[in-house]
Amino acid sequence: MPVTGEVHDAVLVDGVWIGSWCLLIALSDTGHVIAWQWCSGESTAAWEALFARVPPPDVVVTDGGSGIRSALAHAWPDTAVQRCIFHLQMNVTRELTRRPRLQAGRALRQIALNLSHVHDIDAAITWRLTLEAWWQKFGHLTKERTLYENGQFGFTHLKLRNAWGILHRAADAGHVFTFIKHGNPRTTSPLEGGINAQIRHLLRHHRGMSQEHRRRAVEWFLLLHEIPLKHAHQHARQIEAAPPRQVIETRDGPAHFDTGLNAEEGLWLRKGWAGRS
Repeated sequence: MPVTGEVHDAVLVDGVWIGSWCLLIALSDTGHVIAWQWCSGESTAAWEALFARVPPPDVVVTDGGSGIRSALAHAWPDTAVQRCIFHLQMNVTRELTRRPRLQAGRALRQIALNLSHVHDIDAAITWRLTLEAWWQKFGHLTKERTLYENGQFGFTHLKLRNAWGILHRAADAGHVFTFIKHGNPRTTSPLEGGINAQIRHLLRHHRGMSQEHRRRAVEWFLLLHEIPLKHAHQHARQIEAAPPRQVIETRDGPAHFDTGLNAEEGLWLRKGWAGRS
């Protein structure tokens, strides 16, 4: 994608797996593809390579994947961060399940689901106070330890502790309600439900392509999403022509050493009285 240098109010970033490759995509809040980066995983170096081609926006919306926090601190230190509300809720549900056994788990999951109903500063303050009230009532459960059969101590309610940590860290960092101040999207759904879904649809209906072919198909899809076909060819990478094959001259006549079979070598199956005396 050609680099324009345009500064956007908000940029949505996310990764999608194409076989064994991960594709990181940056999408503007107006729905335009800005840049992409192929990588072997969502590492800090991969995210920095993507951010290097995009001017720092006011806000970046992310699902909080691995490596992105340190990449943002290095590449876009002054950019505000909005954690995807949907991913926060899914991360909490993954730890607690949809039907938590403990009352503390049920209450914490409900707090996470209530994020969908926060639309103004008053509701955000109420939500934060509710999270703090949960800690005052159930926080001791996250510190309890149990002696296991291997002779080592571990947290008794590890899943509950992990779920609390997900919400607590995001709230303390100020990454939950950035959308109230800046008016940016609060989820990465325009990217995941739009571009990423269309990429999966493309590959699902064109199965059988090699991995390299799939990568090229996805790149053309992203390029044609922004540039007309008649202008897109000038951005295609030129492939160097393969060197001509050398022709080896051979002499005419019978081959003394070859890979063919010959009846004189005794390789054929003989029947009847042939060869008997």
